[in-house]
Amino acid sequence: MGTLKPPTLPTRTHILKAPLLHSTFNPQLHTLFNRCITLSFTISCKLRTSQDVKKKKDNVSKKIVFSDSSPPPLKNDEVSGEVESKSGVIGLVKRLPRRVLAALSNLPLAIGEMAAIAALMALGTAIEQGEVPDFYFQKYPEDNPVFGFFTWRWILTLGFDHMFSSPIFLGLLVMMGLSLMACTYTTQIPLVKVARRWSFLHSAEAIRKQEFSDTLPRASIQDLGVILMGAGYEVFLKGPSLYAFKGLVGRFAPIGVHLAMLLIMAGGTLSATGSFRGSVTVPQGLNFVVGDVLGPNGFLSTPTDAFSTEVHVNKFYMDYYDSGEVKQFHSDLSLFDIGGKEVMRKTISVNDPLRYGGITIYQTDWSFSALQVLKNDEGPFNLAMAPLKVNGDKKLFGTFLPLGDVNSPNVKGISMLARDLQSIVIYDQEGKFAGIRRPNSKLPIDIDGTKIVIVDAIGSTGLDLKTDPGVPIVYAGFGALMLTTCISFLSHTQIWALQDGTSVIIGGKTNRAKAEFPDDMNRLLDRVPELVESSLSKQSDGISG
Repeated sequence: MGTLKPPTLPTRTHILKAPLLHSTFNPQLHTLFNRCITLSFTISCKLRTSQDVKKKKDNVSKKIVFSDSSPPPLKNDEVSGEVESKSGVIGLVKRLPRRVLAALSNLPLAIGEMAAIAALMALGTAIEQGEVPDFYFQKYPEDNPVFGFFTWRWILTLGFDHMFSSPIFLGLLVMMGLSLMACTYTTQIPLVKVARRWSFLHSAEAIRKQEFSDTLPRASIQDLGVILMGAGYEVFLKGPSLYAFKGLVGRFAPIGVHLAMLLIMAGGTLSATGSFRGSVTVPQGLNFVVGDVLGPNGFLSTPTDAFSTEVHVNKFYMDYYDSGEVKQFHSDLSLFDIGGKEVMRKTISVNDPLRYGGITIYQTDWSFSALQVLKNDEGPFNLAMAPLKVNGDKKLFGTFLPLGDVNSPNVKGISMLARDLQSIVIYDQEGKFAGIRRPNSKLPIDIDGTKIVIVDAIGSTGLDLKTDPGVPIVYAGFGALMLTTCISFLSHTQIWALQDGTSVIIGGKTNRAKAEFPDDMNRLLDRVPELVESSLSKQSDGISG
């Protein structure tokens, strides 16, 4: 591969006695358990002159590198040099001052940022989000502050009424993302680069300083390499030295964890600043337009073509337990495009939403819209049902059917109450209980000479609508986080060995499962065959030759 040039000598005639070159190259020891790996050999050359006899021997050593493959071609990024390295995110990070990177990658700072984010998230869960200012005026008054100081001024001034899109919360997320990127650049990537290097140890003392060390008498380093290969190690031999490793992918796991956390934070930020939300209560048989309900959550919220979709409530109905309590409620919905064509129809229920064009429609609530009645075989009349305040979380709705002169200041009539859509409780003009009727039963009831028939109970469906472009990113981030967390438990194990005569000195270390590592090493070393006398003599001859 190259020309070995001897040192410049005085202009004399010298007789070079054989052997001219004394080689320490032993082909039996230079076995490489890998493909296309550079082989490095050292050849010591002794040049004798007439002055060598007087001054004894002067040795001149040169290192010749042999390769079993052609040199790899230059990559584009190696040719372009600094021009490409200064572009993109990595180039931006490289241009940052080292002190800024060191400060951002500081572990106590990152822990503090995570604690502050967690505290704000807990506070955002405790404080009602998205309410009108009057709500906070009443809930957090200045004359009775929470904890003696927390009032509505704190909430509205700091933006805690929309915590997850407030400048404080988003600023902490940005700081946390910068800390993760700085830690990855300054710590994790250099660790991976170091772990990928082949680090041969040529000193027995260095090998014995490892976490685990042992000596195998009457053993061959080649046999040890074969055993390690069978155990899943990548093995490299150079002369009498051996280096082996496995589990390098575990070194990449922290980088993957950081990237996954960045994805989660990016998705959460996009959800907080680029989504739409809205709620609507629609009686059975009526329509609404999606864009009229949805409102933007942040400055990145952008409407789509699906906002022109019209939703028609075909039917609303409920399921009941045997005790009469509401079990589940359903809404049969049809979606129409701007041209009036039905593009989708689905019956939704709690935990079974409808998704179309990036918009999700959830079944979240219900209400009592109207009661259809016949009065003395006239009608039907639609009586609006109003919600009534009662203790507890039970719902109660009521309506009133006037009798006689409706313009009289002391008008009297029939009162009707209902807790759900399956039964109606009726009271006469004096407020006395008159009876119970079920809608659609067609069973009349006579109250003070007035015949009443309950025809139907019209319910209203309570729907929540939202668009959240950050959800796929958050899901991808959590999936990557679970995967890289599992990968991080893989041990990165390194083993070094040195052939010292007929003995092999072995040392190793691992970053995981340190308690089990010595037992695993002993089991591997027990499988290394012991050399017999003839093999020992051949090996000694090979090493000395």
